[in-house]
Amino acid sequence: MTTIQLLVDAVSLGSIFALVALGIGLIFGVMRMINFAHGDLIMLGAYALVLPTAAAFAPPLIGALPAALMITAIIILVALAAMLTERFAFRPLRRREVDGATLLISSFAISYLLQSLVLFIHTGRPKSVSIFPELTKQVEIAGIRLSLVDIVTVTATALLLLGVVVFLRRARSGLEVRAAAEDFTMARLLGVKADRVIALAFAVSGGLAGIVALLFVSKTGVLDFQMGVPLAVAGFVGTVVGGMGSLLGAVLGGFALGVASMLLQALLPTDLQPSRDAFLYGLVILVLYFRPQGLFAPRATGERI
Repeated sequence: MTTIQLLVDAVSLGSIFALVALGIGLIFGVMRMINFAHGDLIMLGAYALVLPTAAAFAPPLIGALPAALMITAIIILVALAAMLTERFAFRPLRRREVDGATLLISSFAISYLLQSLVLFIHTGRPKSVSIFPELTKQVEIAGIRLSLVDIVTVTATALLLLGVVVFLRRARSGLEVRAAAEDFTMARLLGVKADRVIALAFAVSGGLAGIVALLFVSKTGVLDFQMGVPLAVAGFVGTVVGGMGSLLGAVLGGFALGVASMLLQALLPTDLQPSRDAFLYGLVILVLYFRPQGLFAPRATGERI
């Protein structure tokens, strides 16, 4: 039973990392830029749960909503925040035809801006928050007791990935994003509008960040203004391991990283568990040594315009 629970925990963490990597991979696909502010969008969505109302004695505005409305509000809020960063931070720089390093620095600036905003409102003290308390229960399946939040996380991730696949393969706007991710220059020559595609990619990426925020807080119950940093790093590494520019590779790379992290935490001797990340990223270096282009290298890796 311990082994089954370990595997479920590993798949659950891998699912969260997969969603983070997909959000980062979408932006990299159309802009050839790693958006390190993605993790802070997740943090922003988490802290929106305790967004204060005008009255100090009133409950948090979004956190007090019914479950369906709360989920919708968080997704919309983070998606809008992502679109605003694209519109006012990245788009003016793109139009000036700056290099990728400038865009990368801009993403770091947005990251620190969002962290400072949360620090100003909530201070740096971690907060405990309980959403969906029913998910803390355990359920018995075939005589094995499993955490409900892990089952929900894995199921939600599978449905989201299926939804993203359908969107990218069936919807016209999804096909434009997919075409831009494959070959941005050719997509523009065929009439795809760059600003619209990039804004849509940021909206989808932001929506995924909002969902990750809900799943992560449901699992941990803790808010911290730096909580998005390790998630962004994990998503970035997953994207690199999977293959820069490959959405499938980003998902599989993030999933593999999460599973490996949880398995190392459980299987390493007690004395070595604090060094789990050293072993984890040592494995990443080993993978990249034999497969430097990533496990699922894309066909087109040209610069974006």
